[in-house]
Amino acid sequence: MSPKPVEVPVIAEVVGGHKGRLDDFKGGVESIIGRRPEYPEETLQGIEEFSHLQVTRFFNFGSPEDVVLRARSPRDNPDWPATGTFVHPNHRRPARLATSFPRLLRVDGRDLHVGDLDADDGTLVVDLVAVFKEFLPRGTVTQPAWLSEMPKDYWRDAAGS
Repeated sequence: MSPKPVEVPVIAEVVGGHKGRLDDFKGGVESIIGRRPEYPEETLQGIEEFSHLQVTRFFNFGSPEDVVLRARSPRDNPDWPATGTFVHPNHRRPARLATSFPRLLRVDGRDLHVGDLDADDGTLVVDLVAVFKEFLPRGTVTQPAWLSEMPKDYWRDAAGS
């Protein structure tokens, strides 16, 4: 049985920030989440009291042909074990969605100025919400040792790339 498609609205677009779809050097960059005009300013009322946002974005620069439904080594590095499609937080998953937790720097009308949003200029945003620390993972978060090696440069300042 083939899955039924789900339609979600695009509520905003990333303006500025990263360009070039790089795997690393995502830190130290400011960008804007520019909401679409059909969403009134009051939809953000009170958001400036929060330090971080949870942003769900669509990998619109990729295509359905990028989806990989098999185990593979992260970044095709044979030093890391092959893992399944739903282990990799990238554009190769069927829904082509990602979640990021940028710092909220300021609100300017419809525009949310954020830091450390790991999304390229022009990325489509399908949802955002203030981060409640009570809703973050409970208990100890565990992961395999190799994962600490893979993203060692992920949050390094983009200026150093």
